[in-house]
Amino acid sequence: MARTPTPVPHYALYGEDTSPDFGDYVHCETIEARSRLYEWEIAAHRHLSLSQVLFLASGGADILLEGKTTRATGPLLVFAPQGSVHGFRFTENAVGFVLTLSREFRVALGEDDPLAAYLSAAALVPLDIRAKRRLMVLGRQLLEAQRDSAGQGRALLERALAESWLRVATAPLAQPETPGLPPQLARFQTLVERHFREHRPLSYYAEELGCTERTLSRLTRAAWGITPSEALHRRIALEARRVLRFTNASCSEVAEELGFEDPSYFSRFYHRMTGRRPSEEKR
Repeated sequence: MARTPTPVPHYALYGEDTSPDFGDYVHCETIEARSRLYEWEIAAHRHLSLSQVLFLASGGADILLEGKTTRATGPLLVFAPQGSVHGFRFTENAVGFVLTLSREFRVALGEDDPLAAYLSAAALVPLDIRAKRRLMVLGRQLLEAQRDSAGQGRALLERALAESWLRVATAPLAQPETPGLPPQLARFQTLVERHFREHRPLSYYAEELGCTERTLSRLTRAAWGITPSEALHRRIALEARRVLRFTNASCSEVAEELGFEDPSYFSRFYHRMTGRRPSEEKR
């Protein structure tokens, strides 16, 4: 007789059934605080209404995210959106923070805020040393605010610190801004961040922006000197390079993660965009 699949457990915070009941719920804790209780292993689980961003400053971890396991070392970020299945097996020297955010926090950002797009997509993002240092400082400040503040003032302070932490964390993902960037082009950037793995046609982006493909092309050429397709391809290539260089995922796994059905086509695409073959990034 076929075995019934074991359902993935869901929690407020890992191992807990309830969370504080207020709209701008922000929770910050060190990796050590919870993982040490479970011998450094957080089993696969999900959060029905919460998003999490894990910051691994140093040390290593086997990271399960949406069915794929990656072995990685810090500094890096793990974005685990609402409902996503994730789990971790940390080395005992792992250092970092876990930021947990309510649905209300995300809604308050507004759909045009790039942060909303980052928080809605599962991803592993490597960080440089400068970002690592800033996130460590802000993380400690957020922990202090959680411990020392009280009442509505605490909620406002936590939200402000959490938003600052997230903007530092996601700064490497943003394309350089152009002064006076048209609103439609800023919206295009947000849509690209949200959907670049899905290989949607340009007609989708134009329809979402309420313009023609020709208008979108005119905007990207004027601001960046490239076509909308080139902007999409550059974003895909950037993500591919990050995953290839900073994780142990195979070239085929990276191709699949980025929406390529044929690994050989992905290899040709990557070579065309970067002048290097995916396998060269693994050396």
